[in-house]
Amino acid sequence: MTQEADRSPAQAGAGAARGPAKSRGAGRVARKPPGRPSLGGGTPAQDRELRAQGRETVRKLLEAGMIEFEERGFGGVRVDDVVKRAGISHGTFYLYFANKEDLFKALLRDALHDMEIVAGDFPVVTSDVTGLTVLRQWVRKFFAAYASHATVIRILSSADLVPDEVYGEGLQLFFAIAEAMTTGMTAAAEAAGKHQESPELTAVACLMMLERVNYLISTEVQLPVPEMADKIADIMFAAFGLAPP
Repeated sequence: MTQEADRSPAQAGAGAARGPAKSRGAGRVARKPPGRPSLGGGTPAQDRELRAQGRETVRKLLEAGMIEFEERGFGGVRVDDVVKRAGISHGTFYLYFANKEDLFKALLRDALHDMEIVAGDFPVVTSDVTGLTVLRQWVRKFFAAYASHATVIRILSSADLVPDEVYGEGLQLFFAIAEAMTTGMTAAAEAAGKHQESPELTAVACLMMLERVNYLISTEVQLPVPEMADKIADIMFAAFGLAPP
């Protein structure tokens, strides 16, 4: 099996016709992998279009990797463990991923994708019953997204176990969510002429609380999720000094 196996004959021929410069990526338009971002594979797969069989192979490797990371932690996982669980050869693994870090980055892309959507959905929170209601709805979205990617996010929080660049991506997302939270929680208050002290710090504190509670739930600490989500929303509402309904 070669890398050309994931390209149609027409695509392969077009690549040859473009010549050496463009075959190295010059002027290439970024390709969006179909479905989940991770299904585009890792570093070795980025310069080719994956066909259905290739995406299915990637999916199997991702699922096996997720289980191994969950059971062994980042430091304990080997490529041997992943390919054995997936029932796929080492050679095939390296057609799609450079190493276990590359596999983890693909899983991380899915987590970042979904959490970015959550960040973008942060509402403008007004100081009334409607504001509290939409805030509670957003917090529940956060809980759901975190639960879907709990293994990856837990590993990401252990900065000493993952590459710096990977940890940095997670940190950037953390501050992006905090920024969205600051804007959403203060927009209505500022429009009404109410000034809040250090809203950015309040947002970071609230987000850290939100993440830690989800972390505990993801490690099988028994907490009533819907009630816990609403309680955190209530605390956030009060932390920004919004009038209780």
